[in-house]
Amino acid sequence: MMHQQSQNMVVTSTDELEAETVSSYDRESEVKAFDDSKVGVQGLVVNGVTKVPRMFHCGHSNLNDGLTVESDSEFSIPLIDLTGIHDDPILRGDVVGKVRYACENWGFFQIINHGIPTHILDEMIKGTCRFHQQDAEVRKEYYTRDMSKKVIYLSNFTLHHDPYADWRDTLAFFWAPNPPKAEELPPVCRDIVIQYSEKVMELASVLFELLSEALGLNRFHFKEMGNDEGLLLLCHYYPACPEPELTIGTSKHSDGGCMTILLQGQMGGLQLLHDNQWINVPPMEGALVVNIGDLLQLMTNDKFISVQHRVLAKQQGPRISVASLFRTGISKVFGPIKELISEDRPLIYREISLKEYIAQRYASGIGTSTLLHFKL
Repeated sequence: MMHQQSQNMVVTSTDELEAETVSSYDRESEVKAFDDSKVGVQGLVVNGVTKVPRMFHCGHSNLNDGLTVESDSEFSIPLIDLTGIHDDPILRGDVVGKVRYACENWGFFQIINHGIPTHILDEMIKGTCRFHQQDAEVRKEYYTRDMSKKVIYLSNFTLHHDPYADWRDTLAFFWAPNPPKAEELPPVCRDIVIQYSEKVMELASVLFELLSEALGLNRFHFKEMGNDEGLLLLCHYYPACPEPELTIGTSKHSDGGCMTILLQGQMGGLQLLHDNQWINVPPMEGALVVNIGDLLQLMTNDKFISVQHRVLAKQQGPRISVASLFRTGISKVFGPIKELISEDRPLIYREISLKEYIAQRYASGIGTSTLLHFKL
């Protein structure tokens, strides 16, 4: 790799080494060569890489940002059991209260008894694994940065824009409002992607009702606003990393949609920021993680919070997760819900469109809050 040239120089101090490394390192060429290979991080691992290439080095401050990391026993995100919510008004009221608490204080919660059978969850993880572990020549056919396509395989959406790359590859499906044709889907995961997408959209419909009720709104408020119109399905694959202390699986960020439903494999590594501490979100068999996105924080006038989270790189792997991001139509204009504005909680944001939000998100860069730009 190009960055190793500098290590062959005779230098007398760490400062000299750093200066030499910076001056001789051609990031653009390394990124281009990696992208042109079309086989992602998995391609590096299959080829036996033992050192993390320089383009993935995220810097000490991103991994050790001065915030404490709480052990699993001391802090855990709210766990909500959805049993009986369709039949028992008292149980439903209890669940709505728990959802309200979680969205106001954590921005994250886990759900069990959500209606998606465990065998479908397991098969979705396996299908994602099959895609990313199949022959490189087959994967290459799907590798593209053309965002007009319905099915996209790539490593890092903003690879050429970011200061460093995450140790992660992604198979993405722009599913709603118009899903891809069956023949466009990779054969190794076609059936399960269709099946899982149907189930997760049904679940999102239920969750948007609970979110509406948790805000004291009509049960169908969010659905009538079209919050579940767009579904972006992201099938992430985090290969085992030879030097996890140098890079990160997913950089610190908040989600750009209204709501995300996350299916985690059993590897762990997800952390969220709560009370200035990184909290581990350990996988739980049969459970799904739900979190609030930036657009919902804006619509609720900061009543519900979209919090930053990250995924650590690990020496063990692969880690697999499937994130279902629900968002409004691309050109739809939306702002804080008028019923949630009062003297006590005055208007915080101006109206925006999803297109404007996405443009600002790209311009803001890694780990910075996009919502700040839309405050009044």
